[in-house]
Amino acid sequence: MTAAAAPAAEVLNRRAPRTLWSDVYRRFIRHKLAVTGLAIQVLLILGILVGPIIYPEDAEYIDILRADERPSLEFPMGTDDLGRDTLARNMEGGRISLAVGVVAMAVAIVLGTLVGLLSGYFRSLDNPLMRFTDMMLALPSLPLLMVIIMLFRDKMRNLLGPELGIFMLVVYVIGALGWMPTARIVRGTVLSIKEKEFIEAAISIGVRQHTILWRHVLPNILSPIIVSATLGVASAILIESALSFLGLGFPPDVPTWGRLLFENKDFITYNPALIIFPGLFISLTILSINFMGDGLRDALDPRLRL
Repeated sequence: MTAAAAPAAEVLNRRAPRTLWSDVYRRFIRHKLAVTGLAIQVLLILGILVGPIIYPEDAEYIDILRADERPSLEFPMGTDDLGRDTLARNMEGGRISLAVGVVAMAVAIVLGTLVGLLSGYFRSLDNPLMRFTDMMLALPSLPLLMVIIMLFRDKMRNLLGPELGIFMLVVYVIGALGWMPTARIVRGTVLSIKEKEFIEAAISIGVRQHTILWRHVLPNILSPIIVSATLGVASAILIESALSFLGLGFPPDVPTWGRLLFENKDFITYNPALIIFPGLFISLTILSINFMGDGLRDALDPRLRL
């Protein structure tokens, strides 16, 4: 009996030790909706990045003779009122929409994390920063976005060009008006972390404040930041789509998913495919990212660690 149990014990001893991230991975892959969202997101990203290599059609090529064609083998998603390939335009629009979501999310996460860290760790900064955050939360974001873009889009176009100027304006305005939820989440986590024994030990041996924030506090609040970043991408894509649908986003020659909805809304009864496909891509992107965010939130919850 002892001889038989020895190999099993040796195998157990050779197993890699459990870590936080290995447990996170195990819990994430058990979350069926999260895995489904990840698969959908990977397919969408591969489609918009690798798709143009497999389907190298010009998204801006106009052929009036092929206008308003229904989906077929030659044009899998049909053509628009000018004869442009709808599939090529959706792939190009997807690259721009996802780029807007990622960059705007990065801006919001950096601002929100900075405000939350300073507010949660330094008691003297807590009240003014949180009151400023409350004031920003009270502002209606979409009308404010519309006003800012209307005021500055011509200046940004003249300064950086019609495409880059609008891109920079849209992503930075969305990011600058979307950091408040992250700041509140980070602040609450920091208030809990700074009372831990290892923070008190670092203070007692004379570690500088910025070193404590960077090396001890920030690594321990990555979990809520990752979840907030995941959901922030979906929110930024939705806001950009709303702005483009209202005609305040990118110029007409930049086919984002929201811009495609705006341009083709008048043809919904005549050629509904022009509206269905960009709307479907927006919905799938946001839904899959939300599923991934739910899965990450559950996987990163320390109370669920087995």
